[in-house]
Amino acid sequence: MKKWSTLVVFFLLSFNNLVVKAEEFRIVTENFPPYNYKDSDSIRGFSTSIVKTMLEMLKTSPKNGIEVMPWVRAFETARLKKNVLIYSMGRNPKRENLFHWIGPIAPSKYFLFSLKGNKNINIEKLADAKKYRIGTVREDVREQYLLSKGFVKGKNIFPTSTYFSSFLKLRANRIDLWAMNEMVAFHLLKEKGYNPNSLLKRSFFFENLSKKGLYMAFNKKSSIQLVKRFQGAFSKMKKNGKYDELRKAFFK
Repeated sequence: MKKWSTLVVFFLLSFNNLVVKAEEFRIVTENFPPYNYKDSDSIRGFSTSIVKTMLEMLKTSPKNGIEVMPWVRAFETARLKKNVLIYSMGRNPKRENLFHWIGPIAPSKYFLFSLKGNKNINIEKLADAKKYRIGTVREDVREQYLLSKGFVKGKNIFPTSTYFSSFLKLRANRIDLWAMNEMVAFHLLKEKGYNPNSLLKRSFFFENLSKKGLYMAFNKKSSIQLVKRFQGAFSKMKKNGKYDELRKAFFK
């Protein structure tokens, strides 16, 4: 009886892996260091290490490798096309029913940053920020959150296509505040030769938004079997300690 049980388990695991192999899928992401980013010919970062570990566990690979593209393009690709996995993505009510969610896979803290030399910024509650010019990236989770709270594009929200270009606008006093993930902001500035500790001031903390963390997600029309395989692989990583091992290595 034990022999038959072992054979059944082996068959089911093999079948699960065959389903993933047979099902073509894509993985898209953006340059969002240290979570995910392109370094020469490699895709690196904490979230990327989780995705790659899951692929190894499932003995599969995406159709075109991991594709790195601007955020708006990555988001629209995942939103419109089935069997597309996107990471690392913030979760909010606007996105909730568009995707099958896996995670959270990474912690995240969001702030409105101002320049340390700017003495005119005074924000006690989010509504106070409406009188300032805020830089965002189009369709990112912080922009969507601000829009849901009554902020208006062209009035107090000024989008760009990249995170660093938004910082350059802050540096040039073309905006007053930069809505940004803390780790990404500090990583980007150090990479470009700036000292973020001497330049940036945390003027407002997005407490509720930060609690959710970052996720990976499949398009809602994706194969449910494919989604379940990836959800299962992530659950296994959490249970066997591999996730904690990777997290400790990246967030020392």
